[in-house]
Amino acid sequence: MTKQTQPAVLFDLDGTLIDTAADFVVVLNRLCQKHNKPVPNSTVIRNTVSDGARALVQLAFGLNEGDDGFETLRQELLDLYEAELGVAAHLFDGFESLLTQYKENGQAWGIVTNKPWRFTEPLIQRIFEKIPELLPQSIICPDHVKIAKPDPEGLLLACRQMNADANTTWYVGDHIRDIDAGKNANMTTIACQYGYIKDNDNVQTWQADHTVNSVSEIAALTLNKA
Repeated sequence: MTKQTQPAVLFDLDGTLIDTAADFVVVLNRLCQKHNKPVPNSTVIRNTVSDGARALVQLAFGLNEGDDGFETLRQELLDLYEAELGVAAHLFDGFESLLTQYKENGQAWGIVTNKPWRFTEPLIQRIFEKIPELLPQSIICPDHVKIAKPDPEGLLLACRQMNADANTTWYVGDHIRDIDAGKNANMTTIACQYGYIKDNDNVQTWQADHTVNSVSEIAALTLNKA
């Protein structure tokens, strides 16, 4: 089988490709109101999204995994999110244009996320409902691998599905585990400072190959100019 001739690009999902924070703000508000708890600041919620449902429960309720009631609250949060996902979420500004250019260039692109398939598949379908021609060539969730990021298994599986070479593939993310996963897969990494970055996170310490503040900067790096 012939290798992908154009450099391929893989993206993390939440906080990198799609701005999903608004969905989580709505959901956590509802959960807190149900249990008569104060609602965390929306900015704090946004910056916690990349750490997943467990981190959001810990943020709102001060409970740790294994504490009484923690798992019940996590399941309530996930059920609420399943009903809400994609309502307010959207591609970050500039991505529809960038993905169109990938398509025109013949560059494969995909998604590797730690978000379960249960939530990823309907979210992608809703986001790309009006632009199905731009759907990714690969979507890898924890359901598809033995070990999730920062292990490189998912990134390498995506490359196989896209018939791409990991050595000429970019991995773009907004969390240190994304950068570590990209390094572990021997890919060129891009850290997104526009994503869900905590106030005390220093993106420079992640040692990504590139750091960007906008989708236009991703385009300048990853679009094949040949």
